[in-house]
Amino acid sequence: MRIWVNGELRAADDARVSVLDHGLTVGDGIFETVRTTDGRPFALTRHLDRLARSARGLGLPAPDLDEVRRACAAVIEANPAALGRLRITYTGGISPLGSDRGTAGPGLVVALGEVKRRPDTTAVITVPWTRNERGALAGLKTTSYAENVVALARAHERGATEALFANTVGQLCEGTGSNVFVVLDGQLHTPPVASGCLAGITRALAVEWTGAQETELPFDVLERAEEIFLTSTLRDIQSVHRVDGRELPGGPGPVTTKAMSVFGERAGDDLDP
Repeated sequence: MRIWVNGELRAADDARVSVLDHGLTVGDGIFETVRTTDGRPFALTRHLDRLARSARGLGLPAPDLDEVRRACAAVIEANPAALGRLRITYTGGISPLGSDRGTAGPGLVVALGEVKRRPDTTAVITVPWTRNERGALAGLKTTSYAENVVALARAHERGATEALFANTVGQLCEGTGSNVFVVLDGQLHTPPVASGCLAGITRALAVEWTGAQETELPFDVLERAEEIFLTSTLRDIQSVHRVDGRELPGGPGPVTTKAMSVFGERAGDDLDP
């Protein structure tokens, strides 16, 4: 594996950042995950736009998106993969040991690892912890991911691949690394960004391509939804067959199946929608 670190490609065993990098010491950083297929990134422009939005929200200097594109191209070329996870990480750079940000400038790391295609269906759990829709980091894709690590570990302990959060007012919000859609009376719904969820790239495309409605939903909607699916960069659209102890009808339902088909066709037609 060869990794881009602050301006150049390096072998994995030489790809090092400072122990004083603010992304390491306090989680002061942002990131994007981009799917690559046979060396071609999907929706890269949308991902870079969100990277810039997250930087503004965190108060980081604006990333040089041309440099990020060059780094992505170099890493993809250096690491051939049939299906890959391209990870772009942009941090506060070398800083004091504390919350104050230093003046050395930001850091940029781009890496790619090969992944396997996800199953068509999966199991999820709900967790008692909440997303803060009024927090300083709401809607930003930051490297402060520890609560997701805790929630996902609980999901794995219970035979699931994702954990779903409510927000502080008891509304359905999102998963640790995914957005969630539900079918009610045959209509497709997903929580609005105001719920505190991340403005997922796959979520946005699914809304555009399926006509899903953005709706404030109580958390217990998961107990009665006819169908449920997740969206994310590496899941695309993935049906949910179990939520906690509730089994949903076998296989992706008709609305989910149609959404999966539409997404696959549209994504295949345009790699940078």
